[in-house]
Amino acid sequence: MTFSPTRFDKPTVSRTRVVVIGAGVGGLASAIRLAAAGLSVTVLERHTHAGGKIRTLPSAAGPVDAGPTVLTMRQMFDDLFACAGARLDDHVSLIRQDLLARHGWSDGSQLDLFASPDQSATAVRDFAGSKSEAEFRAFCDRSRALFEAFDAPMMRAAEPKLGALTRHVLSNPSVIGAMAPLSTLASMLRRQFSDPRLAQLFGRYATYVGGSPYQAPAVLGLIWHAEATGVWVVKGGMHKLAGAMSELAAALGVDIRLGSHVERIDIAEGRARAVILEGGARLPADAIVFNGDPRALAAGALGRDCSTIAPQTLTTPRSYSARVYSFAATPRGRELAHHNVLFADDAASEFDDLKAGRIPQNPSLYICAEDRGQGHAPPPLERFEIITNAPARPQNHTDKDLQSWHETIIQRMQSFDLTFTPSPDLETITTPAMFDRLFPQTQGALYGQSPHGMMAAFHRPTARSTIPGLYLVGGGAHPGAGVPMATLSARHAAGAILSDLISTSTLGRMVMPGGMSTE
Repeated sequence: MTFSPTRFDKPTVSRTRVVVIGAGVGGLASAIRLAAAGLSVTVLERHTHAGGKIRTLPSAAGPVDAGPTVLTMRQMFDDLFACAGARLDDHVSLIRQDLLARHGWSDGSQLDLFASPDQSATAVRDFAGSKSEAEFRAFCDRSRALFEAFDAPMMRAAEPKLGALTRHVLSNPSVIGAMAPLSTLASMLRRQFSDPRLAQLFGRYATYVGGSPYQAPAVLGLIWHAEATGVWVVKGGMHKLAGAMSELAAALGVDIRLGSHVERIDIAEGRARAVILEGGARLPADAIVFNGDPRALAAGALGRDCSTIAPQTLTTPRSYSARVYSFAATPRGRELAHHNVLFADDAASEFDDLKAGRIPQNPSLYICAEDRGQGHAPPPLERFEIITNAPARPQNHTDKDLQSWHETIIQRMQSFDLTFTPSPDLETITTPAMFDRLFPQTQGALYGQSPHGMMAAFHRPTARSTIPGLYLVGGGAHPGAGVPMATLSARHAAGAILSDLISTSTLGRMVMPGGMSTE
């Protein structure tokens, strides 16, 4: 589905000002949609780069990604660029991956999964036998049914309601079995697969939203369908996508101000009225979009008047975090794809440690070989990002612990016949404490609130906050974590802003996205 720009009467539009706090994916996408609709938009970003968690670190091979690496649900970005009358392919090069990911275990077994369902099924049969192939095909059907059942009433709904979801599910009772509402993802997968390696592999998708398969609901099995329907590599790195979004926003007239620290949001007469910058400058606004962790508002970081927003974020458990390597090196030994996972020997012990607030001593390793999967041989010096799960606020974090952990990770990669020259050092690691400093009030959690529990999705704040004129976007708001979901949250926020502007008679006749008239 594509969305045409909203059209306004130009003299009225010139008086409509929007300030976006934060130039993450959600903030940039909101700015694009609102500017395409004709509003005057200013984006304020405290860092010296746009992209939020899509960030880079310098290396001898050029900027290396230090944030999200997996791009799925491309249609979200096609829609975003189309709403501004642009084509995504004219701004960034995306390369669809035939090989989705390569998975390895310490016993030497390896499984590649592919964009072709039949090719993946054949690979599973060769890996674990015909029974596992049948189980895999059944799981694909289950994942697709879950995705289709939850897409419209949850992800694409601006304000999801439990009653609406219940009615939707009851209209298709077969989905109830696929949901396994009383099961965790891990327990559902244990019943789904007779080979524990496959249960471990697909349980990993809980970590995509900062959770544990042993505590996250079985419905998160739908993430496999999102990945199975397409994985893309951004040529040059994920930061190129953020750059393309920034360039499109600027072309639409958005004023992006980097290095701008927001002191507070001015609330007057029960409504968000302006943004106050460090130093006292005041930017009046008809609407303010906050692209940060909603917990920052609840904690009063942008003024006590905003602390009524998303109070649940102060008490709801936080998602997990990560320790992340970002470096350049020449690899030797194991043949790598673009996306690789080396699994822990004990699937449960890693998540037992996380639950207890400890850094896992035997974690699974995700390795992104950023220069692979692009249709040509990688350069001699490649860029890598390695991610391991970590609690947001680890109990055992000291410099000595980090050194010991680092040595363990290097040895673990060697046990998988993988070495790097030069070997990554401590300076290439981003820790949860560093993430907390980069993204204030997150407590180091990379995915906002915890996804654990069947009702977790309903506990996220939605785009329209409790303070008129103030809206929320990003991974901490509905529909949740991940680059595609943050982009979708911008659609929800832009829709709420335009709808509210109409209802308060700020704007005259207009045409909403998709051609729907307000008359």
